[in-house]
Amino acid sequence: MNPADVDCVILTGTVRLPPTVVPALGLGVVVVFAAGLAAIPQQPSFHSGVDVVNLGVAVIDKAGAAIPGLTQDDFVVYEDGKKQDLRYFAADGARTETGPDGERPPLHIGLVFDTSGSMAADMELARSAAIKFLNRLPRAEDMTIVDFDTEVRIATYTQNDFTRLVSRLRSRRPDGMTALWDAVGVYLGGSQDQSGQKVLIVFTDGGDTRSSLTYVDLLSAVKASDVSVYAIGFLEHQPSSVRTQQRLQLAQLADITGGQALFPASMKEVESMYDRIVAEIDSRYLLGYISTDRRTNGAWRSVDVRLTRPDLRQAKIRTRKGYFAPYAPPPKPQP
Repeated sequence: MNPADVDCVILTGTVRLPPTVVPALGLGVVVVFAAGLAAIPQQPSFHSGVDVVNLGVAVIDKAGAAIPGLTQDDFVVYEDGKKQDLRYFAADGARTETGPDGERPPLHIGLVFDTSGSMAADMELARSAAIKFLNRLPRAEDMTIVDFDTEVRIATYTQNDFTRLVSRLRSRRPDGMTALWDAVGVYLGGSQDQSGQKVLIVFTDGGDTRSSLTYVDLLSAVKASDVSVYAIGFLEHQPSSVRTQQRLQLAQLADITGGQALFPASMKEVESMYDRIVAEIDSRYLLGYISTDRRTNGAWRSVDVRLTRPDLRQAKIRTRKGYFAPYAPPPKPQP
């Protein structure tokens, strides 16, 4: 079946978070989660059959520009303070790799796109900017579109289906409320079986007004995934009383994944924001290691990426802050 033929419409409601995720979140009760969200992987797989911790890493200089040309020897990774052995390395947006099989890690792009009623005045410019952005990523293996208002709709397209993707975006009419958190949660569930580099762009003009999923639970789910989130928040039409909180939420969502939140002052700036995201995707490094901690306790493990070169001490590193360990219930005592 053609991936583009799968268009799942999800009415916002509630289901229960899969039990495999609950221990990783440190919760003693079952969590109410977004409708349609499947289990979230506890430790991603970079190469088939090998449990690898994936890190998408952006290295930025003081001027905000990406630093290209780094090698595996320029990086060192610590997990909970313990140095790890890098097994895989990809540079220049994962175009090349020095791994055991020479495989190029695939790039999966997701776009969570706001089509709620408040977008009516700006929808045409927003759609055009999004289409231009996606058209600049021809190396992406597939693109998943999650457009949302009161409902959440999701479909995945290959490069051969790009014209159908464009038609989908152009056909949506702004209406309804803003189920933002549910939309991000639905994307996370759909991305769990993808291997390689996963980048999600969230475009919205306001805060959530509809989701069954709370922001706190979404934050935990994002931490349990290996998706890098970039958010574009066009919040200029929002009341100042809520705009600060909305900015903080989008910024936190992006920061914990190693992404970035951008806040254009006008719709004319949105296209340049997408340009910045493309430039960062194309310059990111992809690191992979197998953790020396083989416990399956579902605990949070902090990750710290550093540069070894003294001349790069002022460089800024953006990557995710850590991950949840795999979880396996302890064996039942024998009677």
